[in-house]
Amino acid sequence: MNTSLTRWKEAATVILAAGHRLRSSFDYDVLLLKRSSKSGFLPNAYVFPGGLLDSSDFSNEWLDVFSSFTNFPHFGLGRVKQPVETRPPVFATDRLKLGSRVPGEVAFRICALRETFEESGVLLVVSKAEETSLLQSMKEGCVSDHVARARLCGSSELTKWKALVNENPFNFLRMCRELQLLPNIWALHEWSNWLTPSSRSGRRFDTAFFMCCLREIPYTSQDEKEIVHIKWATPSEILHRFRAQELWIAPPQFYELSRLCHFPLLKDLHSFSGQRATEGCERWHPVIVKDTHVFSLLPGDKHYPQGGSEETVADRGVRHAEDHHGEDSSLHRIMILDSYTLTVQVTITPKYKHLLPVAEPMFPMNGQL
Repeated sequence: MNTSLTRWKEAATVILAAGHRLRSSFDYDVLLLKRSSKSGFLPNAYVFPGGLLDSSDFSNEWLDVFSSFTNFPHFGLGRVKQPVETRPPVFATDRLKLGSRVPGEVAFRICALRETFEESGVLLVVSKAEETSLLQSMKEGCVSDHVARARLCGSSELTKWKALVNENPFNFLRMCRELQLLPNIWALHEWSNWLTPSSRSGRRFDTAFFMCCLREIPYTSQDEKEIVHIKWATPSEILHRFRAQELWIAPPQFYELSRLCHFPLLKDLHSFSGQRATEGCERWHPVIVKDTHVFSLLPGDKHYPQGGSEETVADRGVRHAEDHHGEDSSLHRIMILDSYTLTVQVTITPKYKHLLPVAEPMFPMNGQL
């Protein structure tokens, strides 16, 4: 694990999109988990599944589980075009110097898959029988582009393992080894990297976000500890219910769900996320500034400080989006009127072939979802 990080704990999360047969403007739902009111971080918030990195995610014992794939670069995940010097530290850190031969891209995916299994019961794995076809795809230079399937978690065997993994993260490695399963790291596509703002008190996280598309909504079961409710809904429905104050999501979830509004069809989201992931991503450290309103500044904004330090921008003030008649009109920010009223203001071109959020997502009419 990255012991050089002193202010942020490393974490991973999955934006899990699953196809459905219901008629709506979207042919897929996204998984959200409601955190307990007793949670020390974002109590009562609806979040994507995920959690803290554990030392077991970097265990060299994973080399035996992935033994058929260790000769491929990054276990067959493929190469990212982004130069290593501009890569987010969660991916660029030399883990070998920290005692692990498991690449960061692999370990963070293992973490995301383990946490998703713990919190929701959704198990994304490759069986021994499927391993042969996956290897053949890699040898031919392309991993299968099929939308992934989740393993059903209704059996007593997997229910037992889910409880064991909740007790000790290392049991995820044990489960995969004993049941001859591979964490489906190839179904997760690098999407973004968010840091908790420095101005926030308490726990702060450096979180790798991944995208994963499933053919259909899988069986789910909450952990009854940190998670008190599981919700599947379309991106536009979630944003609609957020603005109606029926549920609460944090700004990163708001931003990412607004991005998903570009894709009403699951196949298009799957295709885009797979192709775009080869470009890499940018590390985003939001800077919270209070002016006429509260602004969360993101990299590229004309007021975003060098090095992401609030101290260098707090005294200068932040003008509204319409007040940018000067030479530099670069905006990349979230304006926060209150906890449920957020507006993304963006005029920059996103890096690494990513997408801007949809400013005004189309919401369901007359309650028809």
